[in-house]
Amino acid sequence: VQLQASGGGLVQAGGSLRLSCAASGNTFSINAIGWYRQAPGKQRELVAAISSGGNTNYADSVKGRFTISRDNAKNTVYLQMNSLKPEDTAIYYCHAEINGYPFGRWGQGTQVTVSS
Repeated sequence: VQLQASGGGLVQAGGSLRLSCAASGNTFSINAIGWYRQAPGKQRELVAAISSGGNTNYADSVKGRFTISRDNAKNTVYLQMNSLKPEDTAIYYCHAEINGYPFGRWGQGTQVTVSS
């Protein structure tokens, strides 16, 4: 499985961005895909995740502002980010939980910068 993340950029506070995570390869082995972020000097944290069954979970800091969704036909997971805040600035990574791969797979990061 390979993951390709895209959609980051520079946006003003209050603005919106949509991140995409396109999966390729043996996508049937994917149990869940999550979006993580890492800000300078901070640990990587889970932002949102969606399971193969469609269950979602969110970090408290983004509930009500971010929405994770998926398009099975395109093997793509999206993260719609609204009402962005400067503290959302980070490199965002997507990660796939995969059967038989204890550490899963990471996509490359995409930078999100929110200016005040």
